[in-house]
Amino acid sequence: MRKPFLLAGLLICSMAADWPQWRGPQRTGVSKETGLLKEWPKGGPKLLWEQKDIGDGYSTPAVVGDRLYLMSNREGKEYVVARSVADGAEIWTKEIGKVGPNKGPQYPGTRSTPTVEGDRIYALGSDGDLACLEKDKGTLVWTKNLRKNFAGAPGMWAYSESVLIDGDKVVCTPGGKKAAMTALNKKDGETLWECALAKGDEAGYASPIAVEVGGVRQYVQFVSGGLIGVDAKTGKFLWRYDKTKDQAANIPTPVFHDGCVFTSTSRNGTGLNRIKVQADTVNSEEVYFNSTKLNSIGGVVRVGDYVYGTNAKGDLVCMNFKTGAIEWQHASVGSAALCYAEGMLYVRGQGGTGFGKETPPFVALVEATPKGYEEKGRFEQPDHGERPAWPHPVVANGRLYLRDGPVLLCYDVKAAK
Repeated sequence: MRKPFLLAGLLICSMAADWPQWRGPQRTGVSKETGLLKEWPKGGPKLLWEQKDIGDGYSTPAVVGDRLYLMSNREGKEYVVARSVADGAEIWTKEIGKVGPNKGPQYPGTRSTPTVEGDRIYALGSDGDLACLEKDKGTLVWTKNLRKNFAGAPGMWAYSESVLIDGDKVVCTPGGKKAAMTALNKKDGETLWECALAKGDEAGYASPIAVEVGGVRQYVQFVSGGLIGVDAKTGKFLWRYDKTKDQAANIPTPVFHDGCVFTSTSRNGTGLNRIKVQADTVNSEEVYFNSTKLNSIGGVVRVGDYVYGTNAKGDLVCMNFKTGAIEWQHASVGSAALCYAEGMLYVRGQGGTGFGKETPPFVALVEATPKGYEEKGRFEQPDHGERPAWPHPVVANGRLYLRDGPVLLCYDVKAAK
C-alpha cells in the first residue's frame, strides 16, 4: 500500500523511493531513498536491462511502483508510454500529438516528463498537446492544446515543460500575451485562471514549482523574459527577476530554499533572489548575482547549504547557496545532468554526440560534500543516441535509469544487505 506524502506543496501519492514527476518527488532532483551503493565497482553498477528502440526524444522517465512512464516520438508523432521496471518491456502506448517545430538548430522530439498522480498521468507534448490519461491503460481522459486553446507562444525549440500538479490544479506555461501561465482543473481540464504578462513572454524550457512565503502560495517559473512569481489562487502576476535570463533559452527549473529562489544559465550567470511579502504586496529582492555559468540543461541540485552543477567548461561545481561563493570545481564527466540520493551525486555527462565528435557519455558517482571532489566510481554508457544525452538520471527503488534518445538503461544501485 502506498503512503501519501505532502511534499513541497505537491500531493503526490507514491512510495518513498518512487520518482513520480520531473526531478523527483519534490521537483528538486533529490531522492529520499536509502540503502544505496556508496561506491561503484570497476565498470560501474550491474546493468539489469537495456531497451534500444523506445522511440526518440529527450523525455526523462517517471517511475511509480512497477512501472515507468516516459514520452517518445516516432515518424513525427509523440506518444506517452508505460513500461515495466522489471525488464523495460512496453505495457501500453498512447499517441497524443505531433512533434513541435524547431525554428533554429533542429532538436525535434519529446522533452517532457509525465507527471503521475493517483490513477492519472499528465503529459505535455512538444507541440503543446496536454493530455490527461488513465494510468493503468493509457486511456485519454481529456486533452488541451496550449497553442490553440490559449494562443500559446513556445520558444524556438517547442514546448519542454513538465506540468505541475498542485492540489486540484494542473499548472502549465502556454506563453504569449493571453496566458503566459494557466491553471486547469485536473479532473476535466477546465480553465481556472490565466495569467497574462505585459511583455507577452514566450514559454521557456523550464518547469514550474510551487512555493509558499508569508502565507502566500505562488508558482515560480522561468519564462523567456526571466523568472516570475504568480499567485496560486488567482493567477495574478506578482514579481519578476530578469538578471539570469538567457536570450537564447531559459531552461533550468528554479531551486527554492529558505524563502529564496536560485537560478543559473549557461550564458548569463547565477542569481539568488528573496521573495518578500509585506501586507498585500509580494516582491523579489536580489541577494546576489555572479558570473558563474552553470549548465542549465543539466540543472542543479541543492544539498543543505550547497548547490551542485556543471559549469560552462564542464567542471562539476560546488557553490554556497546563500552567498554564491564557489567551494570547489573539478573536472568530472563534462557538461552533465545530475540527481542526488543518500549523500551521493549521480552525474551523467551529455557526451559529444551531435557536435562534430562522437564521445559517449560517462556516468560518475560523486560524494556531495563541500570539502572537495570525491569520485566513487564511473562507467562509460554502453549505448547512446545520435544527440547529446540531455535527459536527467533518475534514482528510484534501488535502480538508476538513464534515457538517451532511443536507448533506455536500468542499473542496480542498491547496496547488498
